Amino acid sequence: MAVSVQRPATGPRLETGFVGFSYEKSRLNLPLFNTGNTGLVALFRFLGPGILRVGGNSVDKTTWDNAGLGLTSGKVAPPDVDRLAGFLKASNWRVIYGLNFATNTPSQMADEAAYAANALGASLYGFELGNEPDLYHSNGLRPTTYTYSAFLAEWRNYAAALQAKMASAVFTGPASAYNTSGFTSPFAKDQGSALQLLTQHYYRADGQLVTSTVDLLLSPDPNLPGILQALKQSAAATPGGYRLAEANSFYNGGAPNVSDAYGTALWAIDFLFTNALNGSSGVNFHGGGNSTGYTPIADDGTHVVMARPEYYGLALVAMAAPGRILTTMVSAGTLSFSAYAVAADDGTTALVLVNKDRAQTATVTTGLGVSATSANLTVLTGTSLDSPTGTLLNGAAIGADGSWSPQPSVNVGVVNSSLILTVPPATAVLARIR
Repeated sequence: MAVSVQRPATGPRLETGFVGFSYEKSRLNLPLFNTGNTGLVALFRFLGPGILRVGGNSVDKTTWDNAGLGLTSGKVAPPDVDRLAGFLKASNWRVIYGLNFATNTPSQMADEAAYAANALGASLYGFELGNEPDLYHSNGLRPTTYTYSAFLAEWRNYAAALQAKMASAVFTGPASAYNTSGFTSPFAKDQGSALQLLTQHYYRADGQLVTSTVDLLLSPDPNLPGILQALKQSAAATPGGYRLAEANSFYNGGAPNVSDAYGTALWAIDFLFTNALNGSSGVNFHGGGNSTGYTPIADDGTHVVMARPEYYGLALVAMAAPGRILTTMVSAGTLSFSAYAVAADDGTTALVLVNKDRAQTATVTTGLGVSATSANLTVLTGTSLDSPTGTLLNGAAIGADGSWSPQPSVNVGVVNSSLILTVPPATAVLARIR
């Protein structure tokens, strides 16, 4: 099979920080985000500086207790925010900080925001007001007659309260669950450049359905490019563009024994590059806990349990950044195969080849379109697409403490601007070409 890399690089940029995480705000009620959690700090730093989003369904059930001692279910207090601030500084990440929109008052929201802004300092990317307002009419947080217009009026009232206390407050939103045309795009139009970042969420399907399988996940979602293009167009006047601030495999917590399996690592690579190619500024993978559903990093509420297979896919993409994405042409026949290339800022080319086929090996000839002499390989493997264990990056696991002791990388020669590689079934390769 053949892959052709087109020059020059004219595509969007894949920036450091493209890969991010999203956690429920209720995780701030646990001693998870703190400088002493060195494993979590290390796993965040492994991906480079990024953006953490704290929100989710629990944000609209969490109240601010400015006199609280912290670590209290259903409440966030100054010590909780202080711990988060220390964690962010240690990991060199920033945060989209979610505030209760559904059961809060403007003054309470402004009080929490003011404390968070002071404590977080430069680690604060912006504030997110509420979570998935396009579902408020169906989840009991607002009347069944609740509309976008009603949401916008409320949102502006809350935003004004924050700005009255902090003129420099920066906002992201609307954090819609899915309704691009009815919520996200109108919000971008109505808020315009006053909004720092346009956000929406994405999941492939309902994790409670028997049809939510690894094979479904690995088959391209035909609707995704159109959704992303609509978001890109809507965010044209938004300084930070758009971002999928919460996303993962399947909603309702994921599909048990599917969302934690190796196949998610290969899906994540395709998903991230699809986002990048369609102009997204990044993706925040939702997680937390240690169930058989989704989370890139499993934890027990205090410490890291393990880096799940999905994390390995995120790590491989992070290794390809930063740089400008090159157009690739793939001729793979019936093979489930994809290829991406990045003209890296250091002058190398990062070529990512993903063989999602369960049985067939791919022998790939890649025309690089540029003179080169060698390629250094980083290889992602797993026991099987359905296995939650056995994922390796260059023959080694990424430890719960963030450690990684890979086997020596393989170097392959480049002949006449062509690279020939064999990619086994269910394998991804990152070739750093010089």
